[in-house]
Amino acid sequence: MIGLLDSYESRWPVDKNASRIQTLVMRLPVICLVLVSAMLCPPSRAQVPVFQVTPIQSSIRFNTTSSRPLTGNFDKWNATLTFASRDPTSAVFQVEIQTASVHSRDSKNDDELKSKNLLNVAQDPVISFKSDKVVQTGKTTYDLVGTFTMRGVSKPATLKLAIADQGGGSGYVQGIVPFDFKDYGMTSRKVNERGEVDLNLKADQVSGPGLIHKRFQ
Repeated sequence: MIGLLDSYESRWPVDKNASRIQTLVMRLPVICLVLVSAMLCPPSRAQVPVFQVTPIQSSIRFNTTSSRPLTGNFDKWNATLTFASRDPTSAVFQVEIQTASVHSRDSKNDDELKSKNLLNVAQDPVISFKSDKVVQTGKTTYDLVGTFTMRGVSKPATLKLAIADQGGGSGYVQGIVPFDFKDYGMTSRKVNERGEVDLNLKADQVSGPGLIHKRFQ
């Protein structure tokens, strides 16, 4: 029997590479899938600049410029500054402010700020801003163009972004969003009363490569 097998193999030799080729062919779709996934997946956090807003060095205030001016600081808010690439114009800034956290160190003023005439914290607990476009305005300065929402009313607004010139470091999101009381459903004893939300936020780079500023003329 053994002799017959040897004779058979000598007449029709077995290609020892056939199994390897077959295995490679079977694995080819999997290899292609992995390559396509790698090409389509967004860059990881390690490949883009990562910034973190620092509450200790930041502040958000609410001011009224009426005949009886009121000023209150917001204690609770959450802000993010993210980048899709090393290009600063890929930034997205978003902040949500808890209106009930406003305080002025005077309980009577706090009650007025939180009342339905002004912030209406019971029905409108959040003031927000989200950028949808970034425009370079200088060597390291940019406009954050987006939407400001308060008391259920959304209107366009622009904040300022300034970023450190050299490598990693820090950035600042600053700006005053002025508004007319009547545009946001606020009421007062006088007509044409106005107010503003004043943002002064600092963001530190915590990881990733530095941003690359385009030449500005």
